[in-house]
Amino acid sequence: MGKKDKIEEIKENISDIFELPKEITLNLPKITIIGNVQVRIENHKGIIEYNDDKIRINSKVGIMIVTGENLLIRNIIKEEVVIEGNIINVTIDE
Repeated sequence: MGKKDKIEEIKENISDIFELPKEITLNLPKITIIGNVQVRIENHKGIIEYNDDKIRINSKVGIMIVTGENLLIRNIIKEEVVIEGNIINVTIDE
């Protein structure tokens, strides 16, 4: 086990002991889907691809892919991106 893996394991244990949200302590993405009209992704690492039927977003766990129709990035800040449109699918490609 490498030093980085050990640090992640310690963070996860601390998160469990103190019942802290893992998306905060481990910097994992938090994905909130509202029906088929909105996706909110917190803790992203930037937009890779953006068009009206597919948006690819980098994250610690891999590339998140939102597919649909008439997709629009409604809001983007360092910690969060909000996508609206007719959401068909959300996947993570490790």
